[in-house]
Amino acid sequence: MTAINAPQDKYNAVWIIFFILGLGTLLPWNFFMTATMYFTSRLKDPAIEGSANLTANATVVEADTRNVLESKFNNVMTLCAMVPLLIFTCLNSFIHQRIPQNCRIAGSLSVILLVFLLTAVLVKVDMSPLPFFCLTMIKIICINSFGAVLQGSLFGLAGMLPASYTAPIMSGQGLAGTFAAFSMICALASGSALQDSAFGYFITACVVVFLAILSYFALPRMEFFQYYLESNGSRPAGRDEENKMDLLEKGIWVMALSVCFVFTITIGTFPAVTVDVRSTVADGGAWDKYFIPVSCFLLFNVMDWAGRSLTAVCMWPGKDSIILPVMVGLRVVFVPLFMLCNVQPRNYLPVPFAHDAWYILFMIFFSFSNGYLASLCMCFGPKKVAQHEAETAGAIMAFFLSLGLALGAALSFVFRIII
Repeated sequence: MTAINAPQDKYNAVWIIFFILGLGTLLPWNFFMTATMYFTSRLKDPAIEGSANLTANATVVEADTRNVLESKFNNVMTLCAMVPLLIFTCLNSFIHQRIPQNCRIAGSLSVILLVFLLTAVLVKVDMSPLPFFCLTMIKIICINSFGAVLQGSLFGLAGMLPASYTAPIMSGQGLAGTFAAFSMICALASGSALQDSAFGYFITACVVVFLAILSYFALPRMEFFQYYLESNGSRPAGRDEENKMDLLEKGIWVMALSVCFVFTITIGTFPAVTVDVRSTVADGGAWDKYFIPVSCFLLFNVMDWAGRSLTAVCMWPGKDSIILPVMVGLRVVFVPLFMLCNVQPRNYLPVPFAHDAWYILFMIFFSFSNGYLASLCMCFGPKKVAQHEAETAGAIMAFFLSLGLALGAALSFVFRIII
């Protein structure tokens, strides 16, 4: 079989399905993070404070417990998210040939759906802070563990198709961030109660994941998809256990390290540094309230989505061009640029870029380059190897993407201290 004889993707149905699957991969987790204020508010449960049967000392101890849980929530959440994500993405790159594709993708989506249904139900259930905290962290571990398997499997699956079919996954993930940021601003503007907003986030996530499951089961019905799946199945005998290092030596390592570096710089800076920038234009007005939600979260996600989506129509520079890794390396300049904006509080660095316009300009190029370059790397990686190795290459690329997220999360503490 050759690509010349390949059937057409009628109505772009396969492209749309991969877009929905990309959306279903990240929208749940984006909504989970958007509801952070809801989770921390549940750790302030006042029920025990009003109990007349407690001694003064016991009340102080319980109050201290609640304060510790609340203050450590974001740190523990990051740890419970990044460690399973990295571990299970790594495992997936080795075990994907031993576990059926349906089990890895449909199974992971089903578990994530159940977790979010449980989360939505618990919005209406009263719980004391400590059990709620522990259960929330268990859910975060489950979401990111199965999400890692799902993401790695999807990129491996897309790797068997033409390069342009990794782009809809990246674009769908970009839309997930945009949707979550827009929802956060709408909730802020409407003045909705945290409980109501969170319940809406979780139910929406359930609907999207359910739609992703239905879309995945429709995929085998597509002649275009079946053609490439069968093409990938006709691999040389004895090659199923291809050593992963062999693939890295074949040229994929440039793309793997590039996507890792892209996300290391991005997560190292956003949101740990960018979220602490303060407006110098607003003077206690509405812009103060919306400056970070709009200029940081919404602008980043919109431009990131635009960059990811552009690869569907433009894939420059090519997969063998030295310009691509050079462009990836140049993104390191955004670290000092954001540090020199009006980040508060600060102890060491000056503020040469105090005006809001500088911050917004940097954010536009920072987020667009993140989406575009990361998407290019993920598209090109599986195309640097033979067709029968493409699924494994896609899984390896997903591991390096997750490695970049983890390294960025670790570096974010260092970047913030330097300021």
